[in-house]
Amino acid sequence: MSDMHVRFVALTSAAAVCVSLAITSPAQPQANRPSRPQPSCPQQPTQFHPCALEKAKTFTPPRTVDGKPDLQGFWRGQPAATENVEAHPKTDDDDGGPTLIVDPMDGRIPYQPWAQQQVGDNRALYVEPNAACFPSGVPRSMYVPTQIEIRQNAFAVVILFERAHTSRIIRTDGRAHLDSRIKLWQGDSRGRWEGNTLVVDVTNQNGRAWLDQAGHFYTEAAHMVERLTLIDADTIHYQVTIDDPNVFTRPWTMAFPLRRNRQPGFALLEEACHEGERSTDRLLRLGYKIYPGINRPPSR
Repeated sequence: MSDMHVRFVALTSAAAVCVSLAITSPAQPQANRPSRPQPSCPQQPTQFHPCALEKAKTFTPPRTVDGKPDLQGFWRGQPAATENVEAHPKTDDDDGGPTLIVDPMDGRIPYQPWAQQQVGDNRALYVEPNAACFPSGVPRSMYVPTQIEIRQNAFAVVILFERAHTSRIIRTDGRAHLDSRIKLWQGDSRGRWEGNTLVVDVTNQNGRAWLDQAGHFYTEAAHMVERLTLIDADTIHYQVTIDDPNVFTRPWTMAFPLRRNRQPGFALLEEACHEGERSTDRLLRLGYKIYPGINRPPSR
């Protein structure tokens, strides 16, 4: 194992320096937590979503020192979704999985006709952005098949991602979004608390990330609203509504559980994705291109 692939125990300190924050500690030390109980809601997203909405009505979450719900800890999303956010069967090169889409009820992304065709063109023409080690974007960062860590204080929620050691800083201090001319891989996130739910408004996308390996995409015009709610001690109900008038006929919503990792002494791996990555050069030699971001119907 190389020096770049070791368990990195100082990530939270680095994040605190970058955002000049004094991140609070979890209310209960991770190593002293009991073993995980059985989940209170099913894993399958379309079953999980209504169950979680009901559980959230009665669960009283732990609090940070400033009185906000304590979302801190290590978490894992719905990893099969990084292959395809829609339902997909198990094959020799695909683990298969259910749809994450809870609205519309058919579990399909409501594409405009040109954009539905573009999904196939994406797979045929471009290097999958995650394969090239670009940031996964929002919301895909929340369901890539690795661990995430959430830290928070009175001014921000910081999400650290094991994949390619990327991060998100969600300001909760009421400041405005960045200038709309600034485009970011992870978008610009602004959070607020609605009762026990962290609501995150995401704008300023660069439109170059995909939702999955299947080529599902959005553009710079995408506006996303995430909702994170603890429904029991070890489960966050994650919900995101995506609106992009360039490609979708209407807003649509995904939901799935984030399950807590209670492994004693766990720390994020510093996954240095770019080091040793050889797939991109090989794909470029085969004629694939780096995905540039598609904002309107191309000339066909």
